[in-house]
Amino acid sequence: MAQIEVKVPQLSESVAEATLLSWHKKVGEAVSRDENLIDIETDKVVLELPAPAAGVIVQIIKNDGGTVVSGEVIAVIDTEASAGASPQQVSAAPVAAAEAPAAAPAAGASTGSKGDVAMPAAAKILADNNMTALDATGTGRDGRVTKGDALAAVANKPAVAAPAPLAAAAPKAALPQVAAPAVNLGDRPEERVPMSRLRARIAERLLQSQSTNAILTTFNEVNMAPVMEMRAKYKDKFEKEHGVKLGFMSFFVKAAVAALKKYPILNASVDGNDIIYHGYFDIGIAVGSPRGLVVPILRNADQMSIAEIEKKIGEFGQKAKDGKLTLEDLTGGTFSISNGGTFGSMLSTPIINPPQSAILGVHATKDRAVVENGQIVIRPMNYLAMSYDHRIIDGREAVLGLVAMKDALEDPARLLLDL
Repeated sequence: MAQIEVKVPQLSESVAEATLLSWHKKVGEAVSRDENLIDIETDKVVLELPAPAAGVIVQIIKNDGGTVVSGEVIAVIDTEASAGASPQQVSAAPVAAAEAPAAAPAAGASTGSKGDVAMPAAAKILADNNMTALDATGTGRDGRVTKGDALAAVANKPAVAAPAPLAAAAPKAALPQVAAPAVNLGDRPEERVPMSRLRARIAERLLQSQSTNAILTTFNEVNMAPVMEMRAKYKDKFEKEHGVKLGFMSFFVKAAVAALKKYPILNASVDGNDIIYHGYFDIGIAVGSPRGLVVPILRNADQMSIAEIEKKIGEFGQKAKDGKLTLEDLTGGTFSISNGGTFGSMLSTPIINPPQSAILGVHATKDRAVVENGQIVIRPMNYLAMSYDHRIIDGREAVLGLVAMKDALEDPARLLLDL
């Protein structure tokens, strides 16, 4: 019998450990090579762990919610079992000869219709699942419990009993599975759920930003009519030509890049007592996902066309929804844009994404009464907010930078003429 260990992939240097989310396969089930076995959550992304070979899962060492590190063995696959084999068809050879003597006593010593002696491999499988030989029907010689019998018993184990070992070893991981609060509070129920690694990381970075940056926010309003008119005029041709819808975010990205070129300090970052001026424009786009807020990066945004920006933003949105964003997608960035207007926000003070020094907050565009040439008129207005690190960015650069973004949006031709 040939067995292959399933190991946690190499995590990035900045990630010490990860959490197992949920197994897609059970003990005794057949798997194909490269089939996703389980999702592994780090504080940045969710990784898929593909099966290293085809076969049958004979052992799951780490359960859902377990904490793991790079290279840790979490399961074992029997590659000689035929695809689609049932637990009873799995070979009964020992999982590890060295473990056989210790595993044998776990089989129990009582007699009866069920096998009172378990083969070494079967004994280990039963012990790992908090079961004994009495929980399995022995089909081997003299009623002995084979590995196939053990796998069948594990597969048929009542679902209610399954979480018991996990609850004892790691109560935090089991809590999200609780269907009802432990204490009956009548019509005022409560449920305590631990933060996911991503949520905990977001909280840590936000607190870090507020404790290390001297954050100040400046505001301005922009008349979105010129952009809206341009979009309405060309959106059909744009979509037909480029295969992607023409949105508003690409205009905000282009306007931000134009302002960063004029005021490079907005694109800089602090490193100790040094200021790092970046000669490139990597714009982070805040995206909401089922797991929390993530900020994938548009690299060299100054070299991207409107169509390329729209395609990349669409790609990021889909990957965030599917949990497919990679560490590469989320690493770096010199300036960020957060569009709370997508959810209807009218105004906010965005928090800087370290180690960046500024962030633009975009909000909902609404028809408002404004004064133009002494007359009250209705215009589609958007309130822009830019938070900046006052340690290196003075009010002058921050205000003028935001005005440059406003000017670009109110006269989109500037973006084409680089004015």
